Amino acid sequence: MTWQMHGDPMMWVAGIRALYLQALHPRAVRGVTQNSDFRRDAWGRLMRTADFVGTTTYGTTEAAERAGARVRKIHSMLTATDPDSGERYGVDEPELLLWVHCAEIDSYLHVLRRSGFPLTDAQADRYIAEHRAGARLVGLDPATVPADRSELAAYFTRVRPRLAAGPEAREVDEFLLRPPVHPLLVPARALLWRRVALLAYAALPPYAQELYGRPAPAPAAVTRRLRATGALLRRIPARLRWQLPPKHILRAMARLGPDARPAPAKLRP
Repeated sequence: MTWQMHGDPMMWVAGIRALYLQALHPRAVRGVTQNSDFRRDAWGRLMRTADFVGTTTYGTTEAAERAGARVRKIHSMLTATDPDSGERYGVDEPELLLWVHCAEIDSYLHVLRRSGFPLTDAQADRYIAEHRAGARLVGLDPATVPADRSELAAYFTRVRPRLAAGPEAREVDEFLLRPPVHPLLVPARALLWRRVALLAYAALPPYAQELYGRPAPAPAAVTRRLRATGALLRRIPARLRWQLPPKHILRAMARLGPDARPAPAKLRP
């Protein structure tokens, strides 16, 4: 399931939705803002995330294990501080890793399905279950990670009381709407990036939009926009899209043969 789905262009919109959602966990987002220069290295951070997802999806087992070990080592050396209590904590706490994981998987699955990617409920459950392997790579016990849609929904119900749109979440929101770019690219940011960021925000669950306090279009309108965007992006030839770095899919096809090509048609029941 993961192999077929992660080749879809709507994964970029889903990734931005995941960032919006992840920022609503105060302890998790502090781990980013206190340890990362994401404001000045926006593209680099996005590409490093894309490289990790691409490696763990389309790379060899050895490459995925190396990528996971690298992430675990970096996380083990990082801490964050609660500004209210002064508590210092590690960013590799299981609670925080689980939140980041679930926000990502929920966003990938939600945006792809809502934008028209064909998936049955059973296939959606299988996708969630497959990512317990990815959760292990970042340091989680797979037994503690949701394995299907019902477990994922129950997890979000449990964690919602701990979510808030604090100063760090506001900072992420502002950053996603207006990431720093070269002055010559400011018009493109307003024309293209801002539309994508607003669409990703509109795809958030209602409770997340309430926390941010910024209205979004009606759900039916959002679904139409997601489907229209998905239809447009999927008309771009896949081989052309996959030429963008880091080219994990093309390398996987070269390694395994043309039959390894991701295609939604392979998922028909």
